[in-house]
Formats: sequence, structure tokens, C-alpha cells
Amino acid sequence: MRITDTSDQWWKSAVIYCLDIETFYDSDGDGIGDLQGLAQRLDYISELGVTCIWLMPFYPSPQKDDGYDVADFYGVDPRVGTAGDLVEVIRTAHDRGLRVITDLLVNHTSDQHPWFTQSRRSTDNPRRDWYVWRSDAPPDTKAQVVFPDKEDSIWAKDDRTGEWYLHHFYSHQPDLNVANPEVRDEIARIAGYWLELGLDGFRVDAVPFFVEDVETAREKSSGSGRNDDVTESLSPHQHLKDLRAFINRRNGSAVMLGEVNLPHTQQREYFGGEAGDELHMMFDFIGMQNMYLSLAREDARPLAKALLDRPPVHKTCQWATFVRNHDELTLDKLTDTQRQEVFDALGPDPEMQIYDRGLKRRLPPMLGGDPRRVRMAYSLLFSLPGTPTLFYGEEIGMGEDLAGEGRLAVRTPMQWSSDTNGGFSTAPPRRLVRRVTPGGFGPDHVNVVSQRTDPDSLWSFMRHLVQTYRSCPELGWGEFTVLDQPNPRVLAHECSTGEAAVVAVHNFGAEPQTVTLDLSHWVEEEDIELADLLSGADVSTEGGSLEVVLDGYGYRWLRVHPAGDLRIP
Repeated sequence: MRITDTSDQWWKSAVIYCLDIETFYDSDGDGIGDLQGLAQRLDYISELGVTCIWLMPFYPSPQKDDGYDVADFYGVDPRVGTAGDLVEVIRTAHDRGLRVITDLLVNHTSDQHPWFTQSRRSTDNPRRDWYVWRSDAPPDTKAQVVFPDKEDSIWAKDDRTGEWYLHHFYSHQPDLNVANPEVRDEIARIAGYWLELGLDGFRVDAVPFFVEDVETAREKSSGSGRNDDVTESLSPHQHLKDLRAFINRRNGSAVMLGEVNLPHTQQREYFGGEAGDELHMMFDFIGMQNMYLSLAREDARPLAKALLDRPPVHKTCQWATFVRNHDELTLDKLTDTQRQEVFDALGPDPEMQIYDRGLKRRLPPMLGGDPRRVRMAYSLLFSLPGTPTLFYGEEIGMGEDLAGEGRLAVRTPMQWSSDTNGGFSTAPPRRLVRRVTPGGFGPDHVNVVSQRTDPDSLWSFMRHLVQTYRSCPELGWGEFTVLDQPNPRVLAHECSTGEAAVVAVHNFGAEPQTVTLDLSHWVEEEDIELADLLSGADVSTEGGSLEVVLDGYGYRWLRVHPAGDLRIP
């Protein structure tokens, strides 16, 4: 491949950094992070080396679900600033070479959104079929709720009309009826509006739910005599195809990154199958969950199998890899026994677990603060085939606040320094939007100021990983292979474009390991050179055989390339 090819599909070799504006940096001392504060920290993000910022929701909201309950899709919550502030952030980010995406929430709204307040006024209101209603009592749907500690059904009765509305999440978040062409047109307008203001794409929330709602809406409207035209022939995936086509007509380089936590065979459908015309990118939830199973067992095989089981995707599509995100660390695709193994190893206390399916923890506390394991996990993240995604604070090793409710445990204020409130805000601690992480992973021990100039810090290590990943297009574009070797504690894999490759080797165990890799498929045709990408040490093979020595929880990255390759080793 030509290195210039990578600029055409930037998302295939990007590094994404997710942040919540309200917990990132407070510029005016009111206890809530804001857009002007984010603008002051863009140079920090750029210095880390990431290439794309993902903003969690900043829309006006009642804040019953941390902003995911949207009351106005065309606005900016006045708590964090104005539309003008947002445009300045986008413009300044672009000047620093950073793209900016944000959450596109097309599954549901707040029950305080004007659309829903109109919809619930009467059964013949023009907005009625912007949501999914039923007149008959629903069956038992406890098994389908997303938050089993808060809800016992995906249907809620509205006393005003005596009918039930659909909500896969909280009852204060009614699901939109995307089978309705008016709703689909409005979603396109929303996307078009933010693209016009300079955004570079969207992280699309809860994708399977709104695709599923197409069928639910068709089922509930069939034969009702009420606005049957909204259930026109629409493939559940056609909306995604139409939305991608619209977004790329408005901005040819804009991206749709989907949250799709489904088995691999179904995930391929959301990429658009052979056509690759739906989501550009999708989070690899199955790979993430099996990575934690491998960490718990100190056995690389669960992760290796999950990676090999990934279905082939279109060349314009990409997997997004991650260690942690802004939600609970879901383990729902593991078996009950496997999930319990992870719980026992990484979150044994009930207060660390959530919804009987996941953990409300960040990585460093889960690994007991062992810097060897933490660095191995992030080395693994950046060496896997795909686009790595970081959650703010991962670069310095932030922990969680287990006293925080639900998913808020990992959404604590960014830790800039050891000053009051971790340098996040000058407001009294009682006025903070959320309390600062307590304990040994709090700002007294973990912060940007103490790490940024320390060459041995986690921050410096992460910056080195980001830069090394960015110099290896094979990781985003190459073909993935697990290399044969007999040690179950070691994952050795190769990402190859045919002309060159990156070989990464990771030891999931505490004891040192030595493995021998067969690279004869490279030396048979022409002279090759090997470079150790992380340490710069000399590497050589003998007859195509390479012996790799790994410390406990050790890792190595090697580039295999023809002699005379023009890139700097």
C-alpha cells in the first residue's frame, strides 16, 4: 500500500479520545466543565498525539441520564457554553490537526423534548407517530430492559391517553419511531446541521435498538388505522444506509462510528455486509470482553479466538478497539461462568459490579495498580488491528469512584494536578458536577502535571504508543494473523499489508516467557529487515526463525520490512 492512501479514509488509522465536556476542565469556577475550558486543553490533547476527539452529549437536557436524555438536538446546554463556544472549539481543534465527532442520539429523546410532549397530548396528535405507541397491554419484557435495576419493562403507560410508549432505556427516554419517514428526515437534518458547524462525524448511540424499533413500530401500527403510511416498506437497515449516504454527501470524509454490541455475524450486517454502505466503524465489544477474560486467566487464547472470529469487512470499514469506555464495562457476551471468572479476578466486591453483567471500574485498579500489566494492556490495545479509542484519563491511569451511581463511577473529573479538585475547578468541592476520584488513584497520586514531564510515566508511555501506532499503517490497514507458537500465555500476531508488517508479542502471564516465531514467509522472497519499534533494540532472524524473550507481562513490537524501506525504523 502507499502511505498516501491512509489520508483517504482517516478513520482506519486514527486515535480517538473520548471526553465529557462537563468533567474535563472548568474555566469559570462554577463546578462544571465547559467548552471554553476544553478549548484551553486542546493543546494537551494534541500533544498526546491523538487525532480525533469524541465529545459526549452537550445538548440541552434534564440530566437524568448524564446528557443522553436530549431535550433539543439543535442546541448546546447552557451549563457548558454556547453554540459559538462549540464552533470555536471545533475550529481550534482543526487548527491543531484534530477532528471532532460527537454522539448522534437517534434512538430516543428525553420525555421533556417538545416532540414527546406533543406526542402524548392525544392519540391523533401530528407528532404521535414520532414515537412507538401501543393501545394493548404489553407482555412481560423484563428480560429486554437495559437497566434492570431501574426498569422492569420496555413499555411505560402514559396516563393522559392510556396507551403505552416504547423505551428500551429509562422510562424518561421514549424511543423514536424511525419507521416514520418524517423522523428519518429530521435525523438527517440534525446530522446535517452539526456537519455544517464543522463536526467530522458521529458516534451513533444504541444502533441495534433503533433498527429493531423499525420492526416494532410496523408491528404495532399494522391494522391500527392510524397513520399506516408511516410503516412504508423499509428495511430495518435501510435507514443506516440512507443516513450514511446523506452524511457523506454533506461531508465526504465524515464518519459514523456505531455502538453495536452484538454477535459478530450480526455486526457484519451493520457494516453493510459486502457493500460496506452502513456504519464506517464499529466498536469491537466481543474482542474487548475476551481481552478481560484473557487478563483474568492470564491466557491469551480467548482474545485470540475472538479476533480470529471477526467477520471480514469492507475495505472502507474498520473496527474500533478499546480497553475502557464511558459506560459500564459490559461482559454480557461472555458465558455466566466466564463472566464470574472476570468478576472474581478483577471486581470481586458487589459494589464493583453492575447490572449482573459488568463492572464499574477503570483498568488500573482492576489490575491492582501493577504498572507492568497496565502497560501491557495498552500496548496490546494499540497493536491490535483497528482504531484505538481512549477514554479521558486513561493516559494517566485514573481510577474510579465506586460510590458513584452506576456508570457515573468512571465519569469523574479529569485529574490535572494535585491541587484542590485535582485542578479541574476552583469551585468548592460540594459544587462540583461530580466528586473527584478518591484514594490511591485520585489526583494526589495520579495527575497530568506530575506525569507530563516524567519520561518514565504512564503518560509518556501512552504518548510513545500513540506515536508508534501512527507510524504503523499496517495496524489499521493490514491483514491480521495469529502466529503459531505453543505458549498459551502469549499472543503473537501479525498485521501485514503484503509489503511490510508489524509483529506484536504479548505475555499475559507474570512469569518470563520465551517464544520462537517462524517468519520464513518473509525471508523466502527477498531480504528483510526487522526493527524493534518500542525499544529500538537490534533484531535479527536466523533462517527465518526469531526467538523473542519476554519479561513477565512483557511485550514487543517488531516491524518487518524489505531492505531499503523508506520509513524511519
